[in-house]
Amino acid sequence: MEAGLLSFSSSLSPLCHNRTLALNSKISKAGNYPRLPIIRSAVSRTKKEETVETVKSHLENCHLLAAINYKGLTVKQFQDLRRTLPETTKLVVAKNTLVFKAIEGTKWEALKPCMKGMNAWLFVQTDEIPTAIKPYRSFQKERKLEDNDFAGAVFEGKFYAPDNFKVLETMPTRAEVYAKLLGSLQSPAINLVSTLQAPAIEVIMTLKAYVKKLEDESNNA
Repeated sequence: MEAGLLSFSSSLSPLCHNRTLALNSKISKAGNYPRLPIIRSAVSRTKKEETVETVKSHLENCHLLAAINYKGLTVKQFQDLRRTLPETTKLVVAKNTLVFKAIEGTKWEALKPCMKGMNAWLFVQTDEIPTAIKPYRSFQKERKLEDNDFAGAVFEGKFYAPDNFKVLETMPTRAEVYAKLLGSLQSPAINLVSTLQAPAIEVIMTLKAYVKKLEDESNNA
């Protein structure tokens, strides 16, 4: 690739041709090629494009995307953290500009308030949100990383700021949703009405879980 950038047309003037020969001679003696700015630029652009595509691929089966304040974390701490995460959770360090390029025009664009400072990005690819978040909370507490808190998250198109992040961490698990729904269906109608008067997010999760249960039963029939 670099050698190709150093080739010239035979229509060049003798002076230019002589300079080309001199440059090639220097390259031959040095045993390597000069690091041309155009090459560095191309490599940088390629890496940025790869990062954007990586973010997009992680979003394909993503239920929640969260930003974590990354500044101050050491490489070892980051590696240790990754080992504590379940397979359904991915942790990526990427520039805000590249992440925003990947989420722009999608439901994840609600994460825009987090596009400042240094962030690590947590991709949760399961609907068991509290279970996916818990490993980082435990890691944060054990290592006393109070400053490396969640900067925010997007779940079902809604932005959750740090001060209302507790809503995500206390969402019912799938098992709890099943138990609650079945209990409501087996009890007097007033209990079902009570369930439907719960916060909207609980109702949504309950109904989604029930629909999935019916689909599974239908497929296994």
